[in-house]
Amino acid sequence: MEFRENEAIYLQIAAYVGEFIMLGKWADEQKIPSVRELAVDLQVNPNTVVRAFDFLQSREVIVNKRGIGFFIAPDAKNKIKAYSKERFLGQELPEFFKNIFLLDISMEEIKERYEQFKQENYQNKQS
Repeated sequence: MEFRENEAIYLQIAAYVGEFIMLGKWADEQKIPSVRELAVDLQVNPNTVVRAFDFLQSREVIVNKRGIGFFIAPDAKNKIKAYSKERFLGQELPEFFKNIFLLDISMEEIKERYEQFKQENYQNKQS
């Protein structure tokens, strides 16, 4: 995983977990990798993964079953979607609008490219 400098790593890890949930790679009530496993996979300090998991637990996306591990909470997909949508609309969309205005990109071009992106990346991959 390539980390961006402009965002805390634990938030990027939380987004990574959220993406797995949103794409259906991890289902409701499924056990997820342990803190140590994920830290090794992502090549980060386990404390950073703990912080990401705490963040996700506070938003009721994952639950800790003591002695067993972390599991995807029921309705996690909708909770991730709501949080991500709020964050996108408040933080990323204004920057996007500024860029399309400055670069004089039409909404038609945006729509065409969006449809192409969906077809190339997500066609028949989501349930």
